[in-house]
Amino acid sequence: MEISKMNSKENKRNLWKEVNFDKYQIKTHLQIYLWDVIQCYGITQDPNTKDYIMVLEYCKDGNLRNYYLNNESDYYSKIDILQEIARGLLDIHNARKVHKDFHLGNILHNDSFPLISDLGMCQPANNEKQSVKQEGIYGVLPYMAPEVLRGYKYTKASDIYSFGIMMNEYISEETPYNNIPHNHALAIKICKGLRPNIFKYTPKLLAELITKCWDAKAENRPTAKELRQKLFQSDIYSQENEYNDKIKLNRTSEKRSNNIQIHPQAIYTSRLLSFKNLSEPVNSDLDEINQEEENNNTK
Repeated sequence: MEISKMNSKENKRNLWKEVNFDKYQIKTHLQIYLWDVIQCYGITQDPNTKDYIMVLEYCKDGNLRNYYLNNESDYYSKIDILQEIARGLLDIHNARKVHKDFHLGNILHNDSFPLISDLGMCQPANNEKQSVKQEGIYGVLPYMAPEVLRGYKYTKASDIYSFGIMMNEYISEETPYNNIPHNHALAIKICKGLRPNIFKYTPKLLAELITKCWDAKAENRPTAKELRQKLFQSDIYSQENEYNDKIKLNRTSEKRSNNIQIHPQAIYTSRLLSFKNLSEPVNSDLDEINQEEENNNTK
């Protein structure tokens, strides 16, 4: 079974019990039930570490990053996947929760459908008692919203930022910031406006949506409902053929993600982070920032 650890200091209650699973159950014309959020069979405890463990549904395809690195999929199927993930995120937000650790490693893939996992940190969206400034922040640095890096609480808008980074990775098939250390210097650059490169053949509607999701100002980001509506627009498929042709070339080039030498300090697993003296998040000219970053890496 897939398992996800949950720190023993966390509340011992089953975090799924407040969620109405009937909302996640979708009946298709094939009479198959699909789930946007992975099924949890219960919570147990590791007898050695004393960590609490969530026992989850087994997903033979692993997480979505491993899946896209090892399997070819066309633009149409990618949009389908993104639509389902957006639907799941909307359900979480409608349940008045925030995920807090949203990235491709926490999206599992099973029989062509994505399942959102690792809700162990999921908490009420209006939890005023949370104090990340005192306790530090937990997550995967490239996916974390700049305001969270600065010590502000997780919100629905920070989940949307994470979705934007994740969506760009899935469309471009490039892991974010794979050639630099994931450290305090990267956190500073993110607050100053650094973002991953958008694949040049990403359809315009998607590129605009990605950019809105990772806007430095949380209030400018779309809601999960707006995100889902955008992804279900009929004209989202308008550049499908051009994208498919170019991504096939990209897969065979030296820039293919699984051929890139990942920096040894590029970390894509969740960890406790604490950053000091980060500037107010701003939107900057991404072309200039990315060019400066490229110049620094070649020195």
